[in-house]
Formats: sequence, structure tokens, C-alpha cells
Amino acid sequence: MSKAVEPMTRGSIGKRLILFALPLLLGNLFQQLYNTVDSLIVGNFLGSSALAAVSSSGSLIFMLIGFLSGISSGAGVVVSRYFGASDSQNVHCAVHTTVAFGLAAGVLMTAAGVLLSPQIIVWMGTPESVIPESITYLQIYFSGSLGFVMYNIFVGILQAIGDSRHPLYYLIISSVLNLVLDILFIGVFHTGVGGAATATVISQAFSAVLCLVRLLRTGENYKLQIKAIKFHRRLLGQIVRIGLPTGMQNSIIAFANVIVQSYINAFGQMAMAGYGAYSKIEGFAFLPINSFTIAMTTFVGQNLGAGQLERTRKGARFGILVTIGLAELIGIIVFLFAPQLIAAFDSTPEVIRFGVEKARSAALFYCFLAYSHSIASILRGAGRSIVPMAIMIFFWCVIRVLFLSVTIPITHSIQMIYIVYPLTWVSSSLVFLLYYKRADWLNQSQRR
Repeated sequence: MSKAVEPMTRGSIGKRLILFALPLLLGNLFQQLYNTVDSLIVGNFLGSSALAAVSSSGSLIFMLIGFLSGISSGAGVVVSRYFGASDSQNVHCAVHTTVAFGLAAGVLMTAAGVLLSPQIIVWMGTPESVIPESITYLQIYFSGSLGFVMYNIFVGILQAIGDSRHPLYYLIISSVLNLVLDILFIGVFHTGVGGAATATVISQAFSAVLCLVRLLRTGENYKLQIKAIKFHRRLLGQIVRIGLPTGMQNSIIAFANVIVQSYINAFGQMAMAGYGAYSKIEGFAFLPINSFTIAMTTFVGQNLGAGQLERTRKGARFGILVTIGLAELIGIIVFLFAPQLIAAFDSTPEVIRFGVEKARSAALFYCFLAYSHSIASILRGAGRSIVPMAIMIFFWCVIRVLFLSVTIPITHSIQMIYIVYPLTWVSSSLVFLLYYKRADWLNQSQRR
């Protein structure tokens, strides 16, 4: 029998959050390496055109996968609530309902991704020189959707019960596999961007299998039993009620980013490559903050499930302070070393110029991005996912698109794309601050 996972409802708050977040940080680091290794190898082996093809695919991938990730986060909140309350029967039902949902969604994701990718790539205004490679990358990527979806489902379950170590181990293994396959497919077999996508699909599927084995072999109340996989209507309703707003938020914001990407595409291949390189850097830069926000969601869910309101408040305050401090420190580092960081992906001077301009427009505002994500994660852990959905969609989608639709035709300047992100981060943070100051929202969440 495997060692039991200790709930986050007891012990030192700071210690429990940090010990849970550290494996998450390392795991997210290796997760980020999937796409970053692709970009590094593609950029250095295949050139700027191929890098632009891979980079421009990111927003579309997240638009389709982000919805299901949101649903799985809702499942995680449900599992963590019942796990914190030591309700084994509902933990069992929630786990098997979540897996059933993931299997169905993975099949639908494969069909939608493969069929819609060519049309959306053209709609985004992608330069003709990049379109064939972009379509190849996306269609191969989405052909492995079941592996991606089930990996996120399995990891969501493990993280919900407080296990961040085993997902880390599996990510290390699969990341090494991804690196080896990238070099083999691109450097040895010369398969182009299709090889990068194939390496990522195989690696992610392998990590999903490792997570599956862990859930099958555990002796705890979250053990997965293949014959018990089915939909439990009541649990599915809870998962959808909490996860649907987050899924909609992820997809709508990603859709807005697809629109933003279309504006970037209009500035040409070098701008696409430079912006894409910065996006990889930002992904790494924000890993510590993302790790803490995931930890905060699990912490809030478990402690509210156990009825520990004051402990929930203290943990939320600690997490907010840590994420803001880390974000600003990382932002200063990115600001100072932007040229060297961008050059690691593509040494073309024009690509570096575009990437550095973007980095230095955003990096010092990371603290606001961290604050918005922190409050959103706390609210989701409390089951109040509609509030962050509404705030983030309004500022990170509606305002961004309206701002660019007005300013780009007038200025014809890529700087407008650079500044719209910090502008909306600050705006959403102010609204989150006002909402979070309300004294009764956490009490209401506990009674739900």
C-alpha cells in the first residue's frame, strides 16, 4: 500500500503551502520545457519560419485545451472539498466521474482540433509562408488530444488530494523523453515541425500512463477502478458548476489572444518569432506564481471542506504575499536580461528587437498579473468561479480586443499590443481588490 497523502488541513500553513508548491514548481518547469524545447530546437535547427509556425499555434492550442483544463480544475475543487471532509464515498464518485468526463472530452477534442485547425490558422491572418507548417504542427498535436486531456485529469486528481510529488516525477521522465525525441526526429530524421509535435504527443501520453498507474495502485480512497468509471449525475453537476466558468474563461481569453495573435501576424514573420520567444520566457517566469496559485486552490478547497474558516483566511493571505513578491522579483530579472533570453531562441537581430520590446513593456507589471491570479485561485477553491470568470473575461478579453481594434488602425504600431497586457492586468487587479475586501464572501462560500 502506498504512503497516505497528508491533508492540508493541519500543520504549519506556510510550510504546507511551500512544500506543496515546490514540486508543482518543478513539475510546471518540466511541463514548460515541452513547448520550450520544441521552440529552441525548431528555432535553431529549422529557422525563424518554423519557429513562427510553432509559436503562432500556442493561442489556438490553449483555446481548445483551456476549456477542458477549466473543467478539470472544477473537478479538483470538488475532490479536494470531499477529501478535506474525509468523505470517502464522494471522493470515489468524484474521481470516477472526472475520468469518465476526460475520456469523452478527449475524443471530442481530437476531432475538433484536427478538423478546425486549418480554417482557424487561415482566419488568424497567418503569413502564407508559415501556414503549411502551422497546420502540420497543430493537426499532429491535436491527434494526441486524449493523452493531453487524461494527463491533466489525472494530475488534477492527484493535486486535489495534496500529492504534488508524483506528477513531478512523471514530468521529469516525460520531459527527458521529449528532449530525446525532439533531437531524434528533427536533428536526425529531419521530420521538420511535425517531428516536434510528434515528440510532444508521445511524451505527454507517456506521462498520462504513469499517472494512471499511480491511481490504479494506490490504496487510498481516491483509487481508480476501471470498472467503476462512469458519470455520477450529482457529482458531474458540481464539477460542471465549478469548472464550466473557468473553462469558459480560459477559452474566451485564449480566443481573445488568438485575435491578438492575428494583429501580431500582420507585422510579419520576425514579429511573430520575437513575440513567440517572449511568450516562452513569460511562461517560465510565471511558473512560481502559477505553482502557488494551484497550491492555494487546493488549500482553500480542503480547509473549507473541513470547516476551517480562519485557517483558510490565513493561508490565502500568505499565498497572496508570496506570489506578489515572487512576481516582481522575476519581472525585474526578465527586464534586465531580456536581450540574452530572447537570443537563446533566435539570434536574428530583428527577432531580438521585437522580443525585448515586448518583455520590457510587461515584465515590471508581473505583480499585478500575480495578484489577479491569486485572488482568482482563492475564489475557485471556495467554489466561486463565476466571479473570476466575469472579471477576467471583461478585462482580458473584451477590453483587450476593443483597445486593439481602435488603436492599431490609428497608430499602426505594435507597441499597442505590448501595452494592452499590463493595462488590463492593473485594471483586473483593482476590481479583484475591491471584491476581495468584502467581508462576507468566504463565509458564504463555507455555507454552500
